[in-house]
Amino acid sequence: MFSSQTAKIKYSYNKIREVKSHRIGELFSAYRDILWDDGRHKYNVSSFIGEIDEILLGERFSAFDQSTLDNLIGTLRQRGNSNATINRKMAALSKLLRKAYKMGDIHSLPEFRRQKERAGRIRFLERDEEARLFAAIKSRSEDAYRLSVFLVDTGCRLGEALGLIWNDIQEHRVSFWITKSGRSRTIPMTERVKEVIKLPAIEGRRPKGPFTKLSQAQFRAIWNDAKAEVGLGADDQVVPHILRHTCASRLVQGGIDIRRVQMWLGHQTLSMTMRYAHLATNDLDGCVTVLETPRSGGSDIGGASALSSPPPARREPKKRAGRKQGPKARKEKRQILTVCSPRS
Repeated sequence: MFSSQTAKIKYSYNKIREVKSHRIGELFSAYRDILWDDGRHKYNVSSFIGEIDEILLGERFSAFDQSTLDNLIGTLRQRGNSNATINRKMAALSKLLRKAYKMGDIHSLPEFRRQKERAGRIRFLERDEEARLFAAIKSRSEDAYRLSVFLVDTGCRLGEALGLIWNDIQEHRVSFWITKSGRSRTIPMTERVKEVIKLPAIEGRRPKGPFTKLSQAQFRAIWNDAKAEVGLGADDQVVPHILRHTCASRLVQGGIDIRRVQMWLGHQTLSMTMRYAHLATNDLDGCVTVLETPRSGGSDIGGASALSSPPPARREPKKRAGRKQGPKARKEKRQILTVCSPRS
């Protein structure tokens, strides 16, 4: 404390907190329940962080520098991770490190740059493939067949369907409350869906929802056996999620605009739905008419004569009746009348 006749100054010192070193696994254990809800996504994040901790050899750090991040991304790429997979893993790491930074566990953060992702080919089922696959599934499990029909006609995720309860189904609509994006949505049901959500009369207690008797593991096992039977076993893209792609592609090809498709699927951003935009080719049919070669008239190749033909001649405007005439025109008219008039 310093004081004088004109001023009084007070100095105080805050406590200096020691920044300790931590492992990635320790930070995840401290903040995983705060940052991620229970569910499949949290399970995937746990796998991502575990792999990152293994690559870093359990190294302890108080600052996560840029070179460490660059080496980590390089190792993931050497292991065959695509840019899309790297982005998902880095998103989990970034979320964890930002929380640790705010809490004072680390004192510097690297710059996370999103890797450029290439738009891959989206596989969806043709009508005949769906019929063969669903028949094979039905021969194994009626419940799995009902779930398959529900997935392809609603476009919902497998976890969303399995989590449905009877209160989520009201008259002709179904509501999804537990979603990946965290946003609930309600969509109308097709006639096929209305039939498959009806359970046969059974004795005993009614299940909590239309598909709660199945687990993800059980459904995937039935799916894999069925797809192998119909000759699709070698196609690694024929997974249950293909039913969501199939629903989206049918909506777009049927002329439904992208914004409504986004609402139907529950995509958080429109860019996710734009993956299916190339299937909306109906609006481009008029371009073919312009590009087609004329089949009649002229011998020019490629329709050059039709494309470069001169514009039609301009018509002279007709003189209106009763139009006022100038002095010269009136004099010529009197002369014509004088010449043509009969002699008396």
